[in-house]
Amino acid sequence: MSSDHAQSSKPPLDLDWLKALDLNFPADATELAIPGVEEATVLMRERRFDLYGQMAEVSDSFLRHFGDGEQARLKRVQDALALSFARMASRHGSWGHDLHHYHNEGHALELLNGRLVRIRQQFGWEALSAERWILMALFATCHDLRQRETVDYLRGVGANERASIAEAFRILDVCGFDRVSESNLYETLGWMIAGSTFDARPVTSGPFNTAEDAASGGCLAPKLVIKIRNEIGPLAEQPKYAERFELMLLSADLDTANVGEPFLSLVGSAVRLALEREMRSGRDVASVESAEPVFDFLTNGQEHYFNNLHRFVSEMGDKVFGPGKEANRDKVKAQGVRMRERYADRLGELSGQNLIDAYVESAAELA
Repeated sequence: MSSDHAQSSKPPLDLDWLKALDLNFPADATELAIPGVEEATVLMRERRFDLYGQMAEVSDSFLRHFGDGEQARLKRVQDALALSFARMASRHGSWGHDLHHYHNEGHALELLNGRLVRIRQQFGWEALSAERWILMALFATCHDLRQRETVDYLRGVGANERASIAEAFRILDVCGFDRVSESNLYETLGWMIAGSTFDARPVTSGPFNTAEDAASGGCLAPKLVIKIRNEIGPLAEQPKYAERFELMLLSADLDTANVGEPFLSLVGSAVRLALEREMRSGRDVASVESAEPVFDFLTNGQEHYFNNLHRFVSEMGDKVFGPGKEANRDKVKAQGVRMRERYADRLGELSGQNLIDAYVESAAELA
């Protein structure tokens, strides 16, 4: 399959299309430095040994429900989670030199050990098949692997997402999965990551900013489902495709469920996005120059995303996280009112960091 095909107008419908991503998004320095499970394990044991205990508890519970027949596959999944986590932490997280305040290993853990656990606590293991739980876990640590790709959208799917798909597939390869016999797992994970792209429309005239993008558009998943359904026609009713569509929507909800978490957690995610946004824009958050964009992001930006752009798109996501979002609605409104009343006429004397500190203080009063 040529690289030209990867640039065509076709959506990510099959493994051949997805394999072509390897040509466009080869291994970077981080992937070459942490090529396999052995290297990742050394890093994990040195820096996040605590996660092994959490993984063991979840794995024991998983096997009690689904049976020991899943043990071999679960071991491969655990290896893939460790490898993807180590690369995230080293590339854009707390272990490396290019810290992204939001798109880092902490966000992966929010999904893996936070939001997925909430789904399991509310509905039990029986809510999803073993394969679906595995795919959701892999999505948590693989969907944001790459964040520095040149902005480029193919059928709405962002370059960061396509690069993350390519690396995720290589991670599965290294961990003992097979692209032919387990093609459904690869393809489904690829579709899920593709659907996590946010609105591709440019929101500024400046350089592409992943934090700006993450808070300024809706997720691609429901639109991509419609596009794929229209292209494949009656095939869309086959169980394989129906399952993929459901997982695309559920994983998109998992990724954006910060709106349905406790209010201070929602505020924390907004602060991390604000910090990453300023970093990606080349502004010093301690400067006065940063005050106006930070203020706009934490007021107009958050309100627009919360009220107009975000929607839960899966039934399960809405049931688990929807009530939390409704509980936050009045507080989000009150937070914006407070910030405008207190600071709108003081932007020339404050820094972005001053406003972030004030935002957190105000939220603590409201919580």
